[in-house]
Amino acid sequence: MTTDSANAATRRTVRAYHEARFRGDVTTAAAQIGESFGFRSPFITSDSPTGHLDGLDGLLGIVTSVELISELYGETEATLVYDVHTAPAVGITQRTAEHFRLHDGRITSITLIFDSAPWQAIMSAAGPTHDEAVTLA
Repeated sequence: MTTDSANAATRRTVRAYHEARFRGDVTTAAAQIGESFGFRSPFITSDSPTGHLDGLDGLLGIVTSVELISELYGETEATLVYDVHTAPAVGITQRTAEHFRLHDGRITSITLIFDSAPWQAIMSAAGPTHDEAVTLA
């Protein structure tokens, strides 16, 4: 596979995951994830292919749009930078970077990077909503 073909394959996988996640399609998002998987964010650590997607409906209930700013693709990694816009009642526009690692065409790790300070009050009010595979960081 040429580098351009590998980069295009990485792009297809990562964009399929990203778009499915933000439309609430957990099945399609999870289908992009490999058997060995790790997720890290300021709030969640998960080794489950679906554990990090638990509670997605709650997030999507306040998200009004996601604006992709930049996307960078390599053979086995990708980075997306985007703004998450929330409902006026929440009032947060969150600049987010998301780094992906892939193996054999599947996502093996995701690191989500954002300033968690604006979300502290919302997360505190929601309380813990995780299973055994997910722990608050």
